[in-house]
Amino acid sequence: MEPLAFNKRAVYDYELLENFEGGLVLTGAEVKSVKAGHIQLKGAFIMIRNGELWLKNALISRYEPAGPQEDYDQYRNRKILMRHRDINRLIGKINTQGLTLVPIKVYTLRNLIKLSFALARGKKKFEKRAAIKKREIDRQIREKMRE
Repeated sequence: MEPLAFNKRAVYDYELLENFEGGLVLTGAEVKSVKAGHIQLKGAFIMIRNGELWLKNALISRYEPAGPQEDYDQYRNRKILMRHRDINRLIGKINTQGLTLVPIKVYTLRNLIKLSFALARGKKKFEKRAAIKKREIDRQIREKMRE
């Protein structure tokens, strides 16, 4: 279950509250491109429309060995498959608590492409600075312990 793509920026910008998993609906050439590691989640987000989850703004590069692909959009919206019960629960949490859905990583599970995403709350600027400061202090402590 090695990740094919990881969204580092989401971990920095958001406080991740609860993790979820869903399947991605992709074309055959997109599957091969993703398995080759040609996917980026930077700037991607998840939107709920008509009771369905959609991954927006994720880049999946064109798979060159597939030949010419007319009108291929690398940033097209891709559907995320989940149970309706779980989607309704997510909708309730997003509406009542002001949270958002953020993609974290894309990985393979057997022969399927899965997306791990989280229910998240945006961090304020001072929280980000505190996280950087804590990380620096921890790094300095580890260096002192090695000496």
